[in-house]
Amino acid sequence: MAYKLNVNGKVLTADVDPDTPLLWTLRDTLGITGPKFGCGVGACGACTVHLDGKPIRSCATPVSSVAETARITTIEGIGADAVGRKVQAAWAELDVAQCGYCQPGQIMSATALLKSKPRPTDADIDAAMSGNICRCATYNRIRAAIKRASGQPVEV
Repeated sequence: MAYKLNVNGKVLTADVDPDTPLLWTLRDTLGITGPKFGCGVGACGACTVHLDGKPIRSCATPVSSVAETARITTIEGIGADAVGRKVQAAWAELDVAQCGYCQPGQIMSATALLKSKPRPTDADIDAAMSGNICRCATYNRIRAAIKRASGQPVEV
């Protein structure tokens, strides 16, 4: 079935089964490869995208549930947002990424956090980022980058 998806501000069409996960529709059908496959059950956060500004796990979201009306933003489009640009800049300034595999999902979750809480506490950061796993354990750098992007002092 053909679905229209608003991805990063562009309306795209994907001809897929209704139960196809949004992740595979983005990656395999539309060629948007920023969201990564990690676990397939929404537990690791590597596939995080924004749906109408809220972070979701695209591996566990059927394309039929988000087609036609939802605005989907991926890591490829997050830089069009002022908060997303700040988060990406902080990630680069603090060399957050090690292997980089989970970082698109981390950045998507961090951006959603800062849009809802512009000056998050450590507890806010822990809660918002708890669903994103980093195998390289760059959690201290992730926290520092979120604080830098929010304008808070950072110990490096």
